[in-house]
Amino acid sequence: MPPLEPLPDTPTPADATAPPVRKPRSRIWATGLAMLLLAALVALAWWLTHRPPAEPAAGARPGGGRGGQSTTVGVATARKADVPITVEALGTVTPAATVTVRPQVSGVLQQVLFKEGQLVRKGQLLATIDPRQFEMALMQATGQRQRDEAQLENARLTLQRYQTLLTQDSIARQDVDTQAALVRQLEGTATTNRANEGTARLNLGYSRIVAPIAGRVGLRVVDIGNVVSAGDANGIAVITQTAPIDVEFSLPQDRVPELQARMASGAVLPVTALDRTRSTVVGEGRFGTLDNQVDTQTGTVRAKARFANAKEALFPNQFVNVRLLLQTLEGAVVVPVAALRNSSKGEFVYVLDEAARTVATRPVKRGPATDETVVIASGLQAGEKVITEGADRLKDGGRVTLPGDAPASGAGGGRRGPAGAASGASGARAGRDAASGAHRRASDAAAP
Repeated sequence: MPPLEPLPDTPTPADATAPPVRKPRSRIWATGLAMLLLAALVALAWWLTHRPPAEPAAGARPGGGRGGQSTTVGVATARKADVPITVEALGTVTPAATVTVRPQVSGVLQQVLFKEGQLVRKGQLLATIDPRQFEMALMQATGQRQRDEAQLENARLTLQRYQTLLTQDSIARQDVDTQAALVRQLEGTATTNRANEGTARLNLGYSRIVAPIAGRVGLRVVDIGNVVSAGDANGIAVITQTAPIDVEFSLPQDRVPELQARMASGAVLPVTALDRTRSTVVGEGRFGTLDNQVDTQTGTVRAKARFANAKEALFPNQFVNVRLLLQTLEGAVVVPVAALRNSSKGEFVYVLDEAARTVATRPVKRGPATDETVVIASGLQAGEKVITEGADRLKDGGRVTLPGDAPASGAGGGRRGPAGAASGASGARAGRDAASGAHRRASDAAAP
């Protein structure tokens, strides 16, 4: 085709309409070429971003199988540690002794010598009752005893004289026997008088009310001037022994044989009392004894522990958390709880082969457990590494990747690993940039 000749420049009348400007054919060709180039770049970018992944190699298995893609896991080392075997329960603080102090004689309360909440010692004077009536009774009993003792002495002297006369055959034997009976009668009377005198002296002593035990006095229930007696239900005061003090709690019946075996061996079982939040230790004591029967409703046995409570941290009727240490397993092999797995064949762990970066299942026998660790009684040695995280995606012989390992790079374009995906994305971005540049050039070329 011959080239087009340019139109001559002709003047245009002012009232005439200007004809449309025609594009040269070279610009049309440039625009078409740019559109083809843009379509090719778009197709290349689409292929780079949507190409299918490479097929796995022969023998590869999903889920970290032998020869397949590795799985990132968490690892822990089996170690030896001393593991305490404890039993926890809810306990109630009970005083070792609680005594309601009541008067043993009736009378007017004359003095109150204690303060509410005061710590008292055994034998300390707490209150007094008007002692005058008891003093008079004691004087009367003493006088009666002295009078009868004088009569007894006189009767004994008379009996001695009668016995002398009887040896001289100067008196009848009947008189001697009668005098001997009188002496025995007066001896009985003297014994009764001495008992009466002792009772009167004892009642006089009861007018002084003393503390029968050491402890803390409760609130006062009677004031000075009231007539008190032994039949008063509330008494004068209530004393509670707080040092030492006991804690009662319940143990599962399944733990009783183990506890009895430890007690039979003579072991001292320490007991720790914690507060309601289990964050503060309020007392350290030792196990005392078990009850003699099992509660059929709860399947537990009541037990008691004794605490010194020197700082008065434990208060009667307080609720505490009890932790009883049965024994301590020394040098036991422990692993985190997350490392122990269950299957239809029993419990097992995944053991790591660091050189080959593979794992193998290992049947184990578990022992006691705590909140964070579990004892492996058999099947595992200290120093071996076990899988704690990511074990759900593993199988026996599976490949693993540790957190510190470097990621593997993809080879060429056949694999869609992390590097391959990155290169594909870079190629797609380059194709889109080139397509955008060609589109801009074609637009510039097509512009008038």
